[in-house]
Amino acid sequence: MAEAWIIDACRTPRGIGKKGKGALANEHPQHLGSTVLKALAERNDVNTAEVDDIIFGTSSQRGQQGGDLARMAALDAGYDTRSSGVTLDRFCGSGITAVNIAAASIMSGMEDLVIGGGCEMMSTFGQDPSQSPFIDSDNLHLRDMHPQPHQGVCADAIATLEGIDREAVDQLAVVSQQRAANAIANGHFDKSLVPVYKLDGTLALDHEEFPRPNTTLESLSELKPSFEALADYPLDEAGTTFRGLIAKKYPDLTINHVHHAGNSSGVVDGAAAILLASPDYAKAHGMKPRARIVAMSNIGDSPTLMLNAPVPAAHKVLAKAGMSVGDIDLFEINEAFSVVAEKFIRDLNLDRDKVNVNGGAMALGHPIGATGSILIGTMLDELERQDKQFGLVTMCAAGGMAPAIIIERV
Repeated sequence: MAEAWIIDACRTPRGIGKKGKGALANEHPQHLGSTVLKALAERNDVNTAEVDDIIFGTSSQRGQQGGDLARMAALDAGYDTRSSGVTLDRFCGSGITAVNIAAASIMSGMEDLVIGGGCEMMSTFGQDPSQSPFIDSDNLHLRDMHPQPHQGVCADAIATLEGIDREAVDQLAVVSQQRAANAIANGHFDKSLVPVYKLDGTLALDHEEFPRPNTTLESLSELKPSFEALADYPLDEAGTTFRGLIAKKYPDLTINHVHHAGNSSGVVDGAAAILLASPDYAKAHGMKPRARIVAMSNIGDSPTLMLNAPVPAAHKVLAKAGMSVGDIDLFEINEAFSVVAEKFIRDLNLDRDKVNVNGGAMALGHPIGATGSILIGTMLDELERQDKQFGLVTMCAAGGMAPAIIIERV
């Protein structure tokens, strides 16, 4: 099987995902997507007529984010009309999946130059829990088979089942903020970060907008749990609640609510893109690889707990690569909620100094469809900065899924 090489990676800064507050909130999602696509083409002197496909992850495909965002963003970026595009949805895992499929198409020998990435405007298309497809009262058959609650309620349920207390999840949130602040201050993101300009040419955003570097354990301790009231939100006329959905599978569980805004992923806007090529194409066009794809995997776990698939995904991708946990130099696990990263570290018995070394989504935010591609780019930059070899990236996704990828710095 042919190799797939990562040639370059770039992303926008993440803007606060609230209308009227975030610097990117008034931008069109196609414009965010075109920003990273244009940067990739310019930085690598890409002949866009030879881009076989552009694969974007976008979880909320409605309104301005509907209608195949990848293709529209490519056209907006001035790509040759021969460069095709497709947009996919694996919920939070969409950004990794887009890169994995791009790599797979190259490794199969079917394509030579593909871009994987993603975009999400949470300020406009953030999830409304009352409109979640998992609680669709017109599809009670699936809800009875696989109750799927709100992710935040799942996070609290997992913390309760695992015996992970409020102090542990808060402590990890503080570390995330500290590491993100250090990374920003020391330019760890500079290689991949591209500013976003408005259509009139003025600057929209050139830095991370979400971090709160002054976060302390004391300040977090003052925050009330965010999902306790939501757990009892009536979802239909029958009085179904998220807590009730969990109880269908875990009837004896009394949930200890430990998650809040400070130890959950931030709501932000952003986009990212990664340029991949076959070795033959790269050599013929003077492209120098920064990394190669070692292995990829997808796996499912409990839809009711929803967030527990990253650990089995890591085991699966390691097995595919013929590697062990000890072979991996750095890990990126998306901080959808603090318990996800904390459980990942504990279950795999990881050195905490190798996990999310530049902070994570609790500090930087989580633009759903773009995050996976952001993490792969962050991993690539950090492997180069530390002169390390192997990195593993994974993240939980709704429905109880997780994609994963291992890359090797070249």
